[in-house]
Amino acid sequence: MTWSYEFSRPALTVDCVVFGLDEPELKVLLIRRDLKPYRGKWALPGGFVHVDESLEDGARRELREETGLERVYLEQLYTYGDVDRDPRERVVTVAYYALVKLSDHRVVAATDARDADWFCVHDLPQLAFDHSRILDAAYHRLQNKLRYEPIGFELLPKKFTLRQLQGLYEVILDRTLDKRNFRKKILGMGVLEELDETETNVAHRAARLYRFNPKQYREMIKRGVNFEI
Repeated sequence: MTWSYEFSRPALTVDCVVFGLDEPELKVLLIRRDLKPYRGKWALPGGFVHVDESLEDGARRELREETGLERVYLEQLYTYGDVDRDPRERVVTVAYYALVKLSDHRVVAATDARDADWFCVHDLPQLAFDHSRILDAAYHRLQNKLRYEPIGFELLPKKFTLRQLQGLYEVILDRTLDKRNFRKKILGMGVLEELDETETNVAHRAARLYRFNPKQYREMIKRGVNFEI
């Protein structure tokens, strides 16, 4: 049975803010549009949601189709519905942000994306639609959530040094942290597993490697201990 509606309905899209750490910079993935409107302009990966898929499935499909990214940490951010946000028609978008390890993913532009590239979050080109507003909101969400959930480990290699971990927090929070206090706090939580390995092929003294222990983190939360940096 086909239903008819008295009132017109807005189109629905998803847009994705993809963050990646490229030491010492936090970067975001953008695509260059190959379709009107804003053809040739840089934008966030995204597109229209199919009628037979969920919002998250649509976001993951658009990431895969436009950038080649798969199996990434993805979280819903916010819904944007300003009447004039898209010159084509009334469009409501649900924004997501994703965290990826750059070394684990190869970006390939496809479908309606002419190109795809990483940009430093503090040195961005002019973006299409209201994507600058969406990106700013995602960056602030990342900064806030980093303080109370261990999502930052999604941006690091599986094995990392304490220097790399502190550098991650400093570049995202955009401030310098006291080395001694940071290490005391993060090691005191018990969520890091010290490995019998050191970094290789470095010009300086090789540092000890660690990895995040999700089981210990879950146990910490069960005990009522908060993750807080």
